[in-house]
Amino acid sequence: MVARCVPHGASRRAMSAWEHFEHEADIGVRGRGATLAEAFAQAALALTAIVTDPALVAPRVPVTIRCEAPDPEFLLVDWLNALIYEMATRHMLFSRYEVRLEGDRLEATAWGEPVDRSRHQPAVEPKGATFTALQVARQGEEWIAQCVVDV
Repeated sequence: MVARCVPHGASRRAMSAWEHFEHEADIGVRGRGATLAEAFAQAALALTAIVTDPALVAPRVPVTIRCEAPDPEFLLVDWLNALIYEMATRHMLFSRYEVRLEGDRLEATAWGEPVDRSRHQPAVEPKGATFTALQVARQGEEWIAQCVVDV
């Protein structure tokens, strides 16, 4: 499965979407998509949206990310934590994602740019994806991928 994810408002399948949900002092991220890969890509976009408006992030620099986990729930947490690691160590934000899933493996490309504090105005720094409210499941015609992110 391959999914491409672009900022909200750009051309994409009607079913693809991301959103946040409230959780005490932290924040939940949820991705929806016609495929599991698309839901993972949308969850990543929701992660970016915790920090800044994804539309402000230019998809200039590609970064390859690989994860492997025994089930889709663990894979979602590993994927989001890998993105958080890349954001922190490279001092980058990402706004475009291409996710490929094959069994228990994820390979993705995230496109972004270095953080520009004046333009991106980062709100918070995500510390890690957690197992709280973790769900990866098919609901009707769409896939849902969600968890709470510690901020």
